[in-house]
Amino acid sequence: MHVHDLLQVDALDLTLLWGEGALLDREVSGVTATDLEDPARFLQPGELVLSGLVWWAPGDDRAKVDRFVSALHSAGATALLAGEETHGAVPDVLVDACRDHGIVLLAVPAHTSFRAITEAVYLRQWGDLSRRPTGHPALPENVRTELAGLLAENAGPDALLERAFAHLGGAPCSLLTATGRVLARTPDAPELSAGRAAQELRTAAAGTALRIDGTAGPYDGWHLRLHGAADVPPRVLHEIAEVIAQYRHHTELRQAAERRAAEALLALADAGPVDAAALAEALRACGLPTTGPYRVVVATLAGEEPGEAVNALAEALRHSPGTDCAVGRLASGEAAAVVGAARDDGTLAALDEAWPALHACRPPAPLHAGVSAPVPAAEGLDSALDQARYALAAARAGAPDGARVTCVEDLDTLGALLAGVPSEVRAAFSSRVLGPLARGGSASHRMLLETLEVFLAQHGSWARTAEALHLHVNTVHYRIQRIETLTGRDLSRLDHKLDLHAALLCR
Repeated sequence: MHVHDLLQVDALDLTLLWGEGALLDREVSGVTATDLEDPARFLQPGELVLSGLVWWAPGDDRAKVDRFVSALHSAGATALLAGEETHGAVPDVLVDACRDHGIVLLAVPAHTSFRAITEAVYLRQWGDLSRRPTGHPALPENVRTELAGLLAENAGPDALLERAFAHLGGAPCSLLTATGRVLARTPDAPELSAGRAAQELRTAAAGTALRIDGTAGPYDGWHLRLHGAADVPPRVLHEIAEVIAQYRHHTELRQAAERRAAEALLALADAGPVDAAALAEALRACGLPTTGPYRVVVATLAGEEPGEAVNALAEALRHSPGTDCAVGRLASGEAAAVVGAARDDGTLAALDEAWPALHACRPPAPLHAGVSAPVPAAEGLDSALDQARYALAAARAGAPDGARVTCVEDLDTLGALLAGVPSEVRAAFSSRVLGPLARGGSASHRMLLETLEVFLAQHGSWARTAEALHLHVNTVHYRIQRIETLTGRDLSRLDHKLDLHAALLCR
């Protein structure tokens, strides 16, 4: 659909106030209604913007209007549809600003609802839904009209799916994510656990699973899954998938706005101690409670686009319904989330359950996450972020080629604690403490390292070390003395034993 097509819909009674040439030929990707003074962060390229002009008042300066129209231009909006009901007419200052910024402006009379415009856009976009060969039944026109109305009313996926399949006798069908999360199902569809649903998607016979178009990657893709002996004509199934794709598109727009708010919050947390009022405002913008506790999760995905790690983390957290969380990308590139921790037992369980399913979507890509301990208030988010990054480093060290979630509460041994230390720091510490033994260049040095490892493992027992190495105890004494000389450590002292033990763990 193109901008000029709207002017051909007589029922809408729209008036072109400004627009010319190629601007009227631009393709429309969707519709967003807003009365924010600066709506740029909630818009996507190609959208029509509906505004009742509540943000403007007579007497406002031109700069305010310019800011609004400039935001539409920077976001790539195709046109502004301004309602006449609030002020009786579209103000001339808005016409001038749209002309200056190159934004098509249409006036919406008071008797035309924004919902009618939205429905008209969707019906036009669905006028030729299927690109498949003809000869099969198509989705009936009355069903498509009803689905357009449901979308305009912001109906959920359950309602869309039930109506789409009702004329087929309620064929059992589920809307699933790639990790098996059930988004919606028809009344006759079976209830499935996430694990079972993911398995069904992987083993589905041809024609019983269809991916929904969208910007989703491998970790958060949507699929229609027919169950049992459901007999749905292929063309109809593809048209239903197109309808669900429209719903997904608007879901993605909302999620993009949520992600921008989350990244503003994460930037504050990453900056260190921040004013409490600023944090509270950022939390409210994300829909998070302004009182703790909170956890922070940081995740990375090796070998993939940075945005895919954000998608993966968001999908994992959605496996815990009702979890309050804000997911975005840190300036340093990692995916991160602030999670309301009042129900964090469920959140941690969801992460543990979803992580293998995420990794199964693309096994060659190592997938790691670190989780902080709960912090009681928003002022602790900076320290929680540090904790989560440390736990992430430990997860990478523990499973460099696989998938792992590590919480700081899991770091309950010296080895686990040291795993979070940067590899360069571990290597420098080990080299400094072990001295010549760290290089292991000679057979004698390798022998001494083995003796040291066994001696520490046997808690400093000369006899048990000798027995384990099949040596005389005097030989063990000689070797330990040699180790002490080379390292400058006294193995009769507990602190020196700990130094050497840590150095061995850091190799």
